[in-house]
Amino acid sequence: MPTIFSHIAVPIAATLALGTRRVPPSMLLAGMLASIAPDFDGITRQFGTHLHGMWDHRGYTHTLGFALLMGLIGLGLAKHWTVSRLAGFAWMALCCFSHPLLDMLTSGGSGIAALWPLSEQRFFSPWRPIKVSPIVASQFFSQRGWQVVSNELLTIWLPLMALGLSCFALRHIRKSP
Repeated sequence: MPTIFSHIAVPIAATLALGTRRVPPSMLLAGMLASIAPDFDGITRQFGTHLHGMWDHRGYTHTLGFALLMGLIGLGLAKHWTVSRLAGFAWMALCCFSHPLLDMLTSGGSGIAALWPLSEQRFFSPWRPIKVSPIVASQFFSQRGWQVVSNELLTIWLPLMALGLSCFALRHIRKSP
C-alpha cells in the first residue's frame, strides 16, 4: 500500500482541479478521511494481531461496496457542503475508492478484492510503480520507510499535483478576459 499520507493526495489534487467553490474545506477534509478509511482494517496489525481472509488488510474495506457505503455519508453531508446529493455521494465514494486503486499500483501485498462479496478475486494493476509501504508503524520509520516516501513523492504526489495545478491554471485562464 502507499503510505496513509499519500492517499490524501487524490482529494487534494481533485480540490485543486475543481476549486474550493465546488469542494469547500469541510468537504475536502471529509474526502481526505474517506481516502484513508480503507486502511482502518490494518489497525489490528499495530497490536500484533493478524486477521484472515476478507477481514484482514486489503479486504472488505478495500471494496467498491465499502466505497459506495462511504458515499452514503457524502449523501448525508451534501446539504452542509451546499452541493447536490449526487455530488456529495460521488465525492465520498470516489475519494474512498481511490485508495484501493492506488493500492493496486503497489509492488507487493495481497491484491485488492475490489468486487467482494460478488467475487473474492484480488486484483493488481499490470503497472506497479509504487513501492509497498510497511504496515507496522515501527517499520515505517526506517530506511525502507524513507525510500517508500521518496518513491511516493515521484509516483503519486508529483503527477497528481501537476494534474490538479494544470486544471487550476486552465480554470483561471478561462476566466481571464
